[in-house]
Amino acid sequence: MQQQNFKNHGRYLPLWHFIIPLVIGGILGWGIVLFCDHHMHTHFLGAAMILISLVLFVIWWYARAFALRAHDKAIRAEENFRYYLLTGKPFPKELRMGQVIALRFASDEEMPALVQRAITENLSAKQIKQEIKNWRADHNRV
Repeated sequence: MQQQNFKNHGRYLPLWHFIIPLVIGGILGWGIVLFCDHHMHTHFLGAAMILISLVLFVIWWYARAFALRAHDKAIRAEENFRYYLLTGKPFPKELRMGQVIALRFASDEEMPALVQRAITENLSAKQIKQEIKNWRADHNRV
C-alpha cells in the first residue's frame, strides 16, 4: 500500500462519487424531456421520472452524510482518548470537527503541540494537515 501523506490522503470512489450522480442526472434530464413533451402519456411518465430522480438524489446525499456523521463521532471519541493518553487531559472543547479530523493524521509526538496551535492560531484542517511532519495514515476513512 502506498505511503499516505497530505497530497494523497483523499479518496474518491468512482461509482459512488461520479457514476451514480451521473445516472441520477440522466434520469432527471430524461424526465424533463418527457415532461415537456406534449403527449399526455409521456407527460405523466416524465413527472414520475423527475420525482424518482429527486428521491434518489436525496437518498444518495443522506446515505453519505449519515455515514460521515457517524464516522466523525467515532473519530472525536478516538482522538479524545488518544489525547487523554498522551497528555492526561481531556480534549479541548474549542476544536472544530474539521480540526479534530485533521489532527488524527498527526503522530503522537506532534499531536499535543498541534492541538494547542490549532486553538491559538485557529488553524484550518488543511493548515493542520500541512504542518504534520510524521503522517499517521488512516486507510479506514469512510
